[in-house]
Amino acid sequence: MAGVAIETLFLDAGGVLLHPNWHRVSGALASCGVRVPAPVLAAAEPRAKRELDSPERIRATDDAGRGWLYFNLVLKHAGVTPSEATAAALLELKAYHARENLWEAVPDEVLPALEGFRRAGLRLVVVSNANGRLGHVLERLGLSRHLHHAFDSHEVGVEKPDPRLFDAALERSGASRETTVHVGDLYHVDVVGARAAGLRAVLFDAADLYAGFDCPRVPTLTALAGLLSSGRL
Repeated sequence: MAGVAIETLFLDAGGVLLHPNWHRVSGALASCGVRVPAPVLAAAEPRAKRELDSPERIRATDDAGRGWLYFNLVLKHAGVTPSEATAAALLELKAYHARENLWEAVPDEVLPALEGFRRAGLRLVVVSNANGRLGHVLERLGLSRHLHHAFDSHEVGVEKPDPRLFDAALERSGASRETTVHVGDLYHVDVVGARAAGLRAVLFDAADLYAGFDCPRVPTLTALAGLLSSGRL
């Protein structure tokens, strides 16, 4: 399929368009007596995510379970030992996530990038493992109006890397498999799942932790735009 023009972008939400609100996480930890600045948590996050992203862990967990394992790995890479205090903070954050979705930080590049993709004529579709609050948070953050569709795994009833989520998104959005590329931040969830559905895939690798992997990688949405315009997908 290389060289076939891209008409539709499937975009992961968490890790591509949205990130955890590390200030909220830091505040919850502080309220339980654990002091760790938000920038330290943010800097630890890519290494935690990379540790989580193994075929064994992905097979052994679902998205909900991985989410809280992920936060404990972030704490580990930030030099914080899990304890009753950190567990209490995570419980508070879990309740907030169930109401509002904790992935509520939008990088500065996101809105201009989405506007640019739309000007280029691309159909924009979010395909994300989520908790049923994806549509709510996209609307709350002002992203919905820049997207054509958004598919939340909780609502669809199947989650990545299962190719059926991509199949459902293709059918419901009217996208063509041959002209769609998926962009996500976990190799064994996003790239493996997209390929199983017959899609091209790009790994969003902001910290350059996946050197040597067998897929195109981009550190930013700006770089993704350049890759798309080059015709090298």
